[in-house]
Amino acid sequence: MGVADRLDLTLRLVQGSGQVSVSELSQRLGVSEMTVRRDLDALERQGLVRRVHGGAVANRPLEQGGGFAAREQWQTATKYRLGATVAAMVEPGSRVLLDAGTTTAYVAEHLAERAPLTVAVLSLQTALRLADRPGIDLLLVGGRSRPGERSLVGPLALRTLESLSFDCFVMSIGGVHAEHGWSEFSLDDAAVKQVGLAQSARTITVADATKLGVRAFSQVAALNAADHFVTDAAADDPQTHPNGPATLKALRQSGVEAHLV
Repeated sequence: MGVADRLDLTLRLVQGSGQVSVSELSQRLGVSEMTVRRDLDALERQGLVRRVHGGAVANRPLEQGGGFAAREQWQTATKYRLGATVAAMVEPGSRVLLDAGTTTAYVAEHLAERAPLTVAVLSLQTALRLADRPGIDLLLVGGRSRPGERSLVGPLALRTLESLSFDCFVMSIGGVHAEHGWSEFSLDDAAVKQVGLAQSARTITVADATKLGVRAFSQVAALNAADHFVTDAAADDPQTHPNGPATLKALRQSGVEAHLV
């Protein structure tokens, strides 16, 4: 396991448990306690965990903490893999709607490899990543920039989306639940996603495994509203993500093709 992947898994284990000891992490990761301590120190410097005697505690709730800038550094190796996988599923020549979110920002990094594409973006962050990239016809959806997230929301964004149609919607998500479907923490973001789903021929939803089993504030749609779900392989590990296997089973039963990378 590479250092970046080990840091991702360490962070996930701390967040999943709330508090975890150095010895527990050492056994789970198969590395020395000295290596675990170094990794925890690195995560603490990024503000992602807080060191306590004998271990570490989660520094903030994963799904709500800190806005885009803070979350951008969470699980970077995982998000890089997810971004590459999703981009490879986009057909050259497509009209793509790219959602806001830290994971879709990684998708944007890889989309130039699938050019030519027309890409409409719902985030100022992803717009910066795609601006002036050869073969990318970039459309910036209008609307209000949500503070902290820089996602584009509100009536202007909704009216713009309703006037367009897309071959593919790459949708990020705050939570996916076996019974309650896809959901978001922001009413504004949920409303934009609902229109994106309605205006797109195919939807690829992408999220890291921490989102499985989560029911966020505002429901976006039932599970079968999406065609594909791309997440990391840890989603199928009940030790790391107790709700992961059951959620994946519900997704597949609803007709969603799940891709674990």
